Amino acid sequence: MVKLRSGDPWMPAPEYGHSLKGLTINLLVKNIDAAVAFQTNVLHTEIVYQDPDIAVLKGYGGEWMLHADHTFQEHPLHDLVCEIPKRGLGVEIRLHGCDPDEAFERAKDCGYEVLAPPADKPHGLREAYLVDVDGYIWVPDTPI
Repeated sequence: MVKLRSGDPWMPAPEYGHSLKGLTINLLVKNIDAAVAFQTNVLHTEIVYQDPDIAVLKGYGGEWMLHADHTFQEHPLHDLVCEIPKRGLGVEIRLHGCDPDEAFERAKDCGYEVLAPPADKPHGLREAYLVDVDGYIWVPDTPI
């Protein structure tokens, strides 16, 4: 595994690994800074930790990880993921409680792709479909 971080991480990897419970998401991204910018500026998430190799973000009751592509160079997913232009196709990453109208406006203002503007859906949620720099589809939603 290639690492660009200098110094020690905010906690040892085994300690963080042992702290994880339930379902977690690990997104492979081309550039940590660019991915974090979308998530903090558009989705208003909070950075738990960030370095050039990994970021941990949280918001709306969830916590997830971003790993830079270079950290997966020896991983079987590396070549498969790097060939996909829009990595999130077929997956909706939903942030329940994230205002879709506000996130939509921030995405437009920052120049991100909007797959679908906010709309009320028959399943009782107002939601928007926003695309980050790696092609992941984020769906902020709130109850109607």
